[in-house]
Amino acid sequence: MTPASAGRTSTTVDPLASRLPVTVITGFLGSGKTTLLRRLLRHPAMSRAAVIINEFGEVAIDHELVAASSEQMTLLGNGCLCCTLRTDLQETLRELFVKRRTGEVIDFDRVFVETSGLADPVPVLHTLRTDGLLGAQYRLDGVVTLVDAVNGAGQLDTMPEAVRQAAVADRLVVTKTDIADGDAIARLRQRVEALNPFALCATAVDGELDPALLKNIGPRARSARADELNRWLGPVASDAKPALEAGPPGRAAPRVGPHDAAIRSFCLWFDKPFTWQGLNAALQALAELRGPDLLRVKGIVHVEGEGGPIVLQGAQHLFHPPVTLEGGHHTDPRSRIVFIVRNISRESVEALFAAVQVLGAAPAQDD
Repeated sequence: MTPASAGRTSTTVDPLASRLPVTVITGFLGSGKTTLLRRLLRHPAMSRAAVIINEFGEVAIDHELVAASSEQMTLLGNGCLCCTLRTDLQETLRELFVKRRTGEVIDFDRVFVETSGLADPVPVLHTLRTDGLLGAQYRLDGVVTLVDAVNGAGQLDTMPEAVRQAAVADRLVVTKTDIADGDAIARLRQRVEALNPFALCATAVDGELDPALLKNIGPRARSARADELNRWLGPVASDAKPALEAGPPGRAAPRVGPHDAAIRSFCLWFDKPFTWQGLNAALQALAELRGPDLLRVKGIVHVEGEGGPIVLQGAQHLFHPPVTLEGGHHTDPRSRIVFIVRNISRESVEALFAAVQVLGAAPAQDD
C-alpha cells in the first residue's frame, strides 16, 4: 500500500469528529511528565480523560486520589480514568474502548499517553496507524514534548532520544522554569525552537499549563477552519512566504549539540494541485528510500478532483489514511507539507517532488 493510498474518506461520516483524540506526552527522564499530568487532570475540562502510563514516575498522578490497586485501571477522584500499561499499547487502547462502549469505565472523551522517558514517540504514532480497529476509533491529536529547563540542554547534547522527542513534537513545553536560571531558560527555548520551529513552544511553572494548549492540536473535524490548520502545521508553516528556512526568521542561531545538527525541519510549498498518483509516488519513494530518517510529515495538500484539501500525516515509512476536508473555509490554495527529517537535505526532497511532477506531466510514449 502506498502512503496516501488508503483511500478517500466517506462523505457521510466525519472520520475526524467521530474518533477519540489521543495526545502523546513525551519527554526525557525527569522532565516532569507525570507532574504536568497531575496538574492537568485537576482542570474541569479534563474530567473525562483517560490516561495511559507506561511507567510509574517519581510522582504519582495524585497519591491522594489513587488507591493502591492490582487492577490495571483505576478511577481517579476527579472522574478521570488512569490505566497503567502492563501489556502493549494496542491491547490497552482496544480494551479501554470496549469497556467504554459497554459502560464498564467512564465515557472518556480523550486519551493521554505518557511514554517512557527513554522512548521514541514514533512507534506510538505507528500504533494508531497499523491497527485497523484503533484507526477507526482513535485519532492522533498531537505530540507534546517536555524539556527540562535545568537539565534539558545537557540531555540534548548527549542523548539522541531527547533530540528526537523534541523534533517530532507539535507542542514543546519547557518545564522546571521555577527553579532554573532565566538565561538558561531563554537559551533552551531558543534551541528547541530552532530544532523544531513548527511546534508551538510554551512554558510550564511547577507543572501548571493552560489545558487549552494541549487540546484540539490537530484538525478535529472535516470542517476545520484555516486558523485550526495553521495552528496544527505550526507558526513557520503558516507564514505566507513560500521560501522557508530551517529556523525562525530574524533570530540568531543558538548553540547546538552534536545531535541537533542531524535534524532538519522545513516546509515545502506547491502552487499546483497534486494528482493522487503523483503524491503517492513521491511519498512512497521517500518512505522506501529514507523511511527511518523521515521522523514526521504533516501537511495540507490539494489534489485534483477532491472537493477540499487533504490532511496528510505520517512518520517514517507509515502514513495515516488521508482525510478530505470540506472546501470553502479560506484554506490557502497552495499545498504545504512540513518535513522533520534526520540527515536528509531540503534540496533532495524538493528535487524528488519536482522529478515526480515532471514525470507525471510527461506525455505517454507510443510503443
